[in-house]
Amino acid sequence: MRRKDREMDEDFAMQVAEKCSYGVLSMILPDGRPYGVPLSVCRMGNSMYFHCAMSGQKTEALGQNPQVSLTCVGTVKPYPSGFTMEYESAVITGTAVPVTEETEKLAALRTICEKYCPENMDAFEASAARSLPRTAVWRIEIVSITGKRKKYDAEGKEMTFGRME
Repeated sequence: MRRKDREMDEDFAMQVAEKCSYGVLSMILPDGRPYGVPLSVCRMGNSMYFHCAMSGQKTEALGQNPQVSLTCVGTVKPYPSGFTMEYESAVITGTAVPVTEETEKLAALRTICEKYCPENMDAFEASAARSLPRTAVWRIEIVSITGKRKKYDAEGKEMTFGRME
């Protein structure tokens, strides 16, 4: 990472990945073109999960090359007087694996739903029963994760967190 003063530790990066509103999954299509798509993601242990259709570009790409990058952006706030932004982010590299075991698949879907629509969890069981056969769930086994943050203090001075080099 070039800006070592903005580098955060792995725990911070995992927290960003867990709370982000969405992640952007980057992969390589079978014809070699890059492909990125925003996803609703959740964290369970040391893995990230997402759901999708059983077939399509994403599934084809992951089937051919399961190596992925997942970018998660946390809190973002314009800092107009500096013509910049405060932000926090995490970049994950890993291997995407289709989840085939029903218990793990349901646990991932439940965690995704609890994150994005906790007020509707009373309908989860019925919805999952209807959609489970036509819903794919993927686990990203994390190989590496990095975190980065840019933040200003009350006086407008950029705060440093990581190593200065």
